[in-house]
Amino acid sequence: MSKSQLETLTRFANQIAKNFVAIGHDKAVLATADHIESFWDPRMKQCIFTGDRSGLDPIAAQAIEQLAQGAHPGSQTRATDFSKAGGLHNSDAG
Repeated sequence: MSKSQLETLTRFANQIAKNFVAIGHDKAVLATADHIESFWDPRMKQCIFTGDRSGLDPIAAQAIEQLAQGAHPGSQTRATDFSKAGGLHNSDAG
């Protein structure tokens, strides 16, 4: 992926993390990782796992690091439950 695509994914990850800030750092990391694991296309994940992560906010950075190391946070919020409805695995990739 290109530099602009990585910048877009970094912005997306930071926005996801900001949505979970109110639940506390550790839970926000897990919820961010859950969202990315549940909704991002494998190509998106691979790009952010292997790309420059210096632009990631602390919560997003920790979530990405955990996923890159093979962690599977499991469902953390009801907001991600629908991704598994009907056996489908939807993604943010459109």
